[in-house]
Amino acid sequence: AYENPFAWGNGKIGRNIMGTIAGSSEVGIIVLTAHYDHEGVRDGVIFNGADDNASGVAAVLEIARLTVGNPLRHTLIVALLDAEEDGLQGARAFIRNPPASLDQMVLNVNLDMVSRSGGLLWASGASHTPSLRPILEGVAAAVPITLRLGHDRPGAPEGDDWTQASDHGPFHTAGIPFVYFGVEDHPDYHRPTDDFERVDPGEYVNSVRAIYSAL
Repeated sequence: AYENPFAWGNGKIGRNIMGTIAGSSEVGIIVLTAHYDHEGVRDGVIFNGADDNASGVAAVLEIARLTVGNPLRHTLIVALLDAEEDGLQGARAFIRNPPASLDQMVLNVNLDMVSRSGGLLWASGASHTPSLRPILEGVAAAVPITLRLGHDRPGAPEGDDWTQASDHGPFHTAGIPFVYFGVEDHPDYHRPTDDFERVDPGEYVNSVRAIYSAL
């Protein structure tokens, strides 16, 4: 693993943390991302960000551990991104200064808020890349959680379009297909009450298993 520092704004410095797990054949690169920043400390109150986005980071680390022992056909770049909460800056820096050619990147899988599912996990991106739909639908039929496709086009029946809502946005803008796994906003979103005690471990494990199955 290595750090890739970047600057933005008025002299702010961020650090993306990345590593590569070689695939079993040369068929392109999948980039697995999660942001590790949160709201920090405000007026002396700590915002721990258990769901947003310690849940995504922990899931990425576990998926990376599993992938080392059982490589994908694709090479996997694992990227823990900084400064998502300040305008997706880490993802934008990744696209500006990628660790490999963007032309080789066939997919971004982005995890942001994956533990507070209430039994329902969303997968966004198939409306932009229809070839992903049968893969995700096959996963949805086989995992112990409700995996629903959507939140990826204007006017969709489920409401908000999440296409630019997290670090997958700059990948999409660069022409790289994405799948974004996440949950609906909950009462602790961006509040100091987003703590690990509010995470149901069973729901979280089921979410990570679904994501790993999809990958």
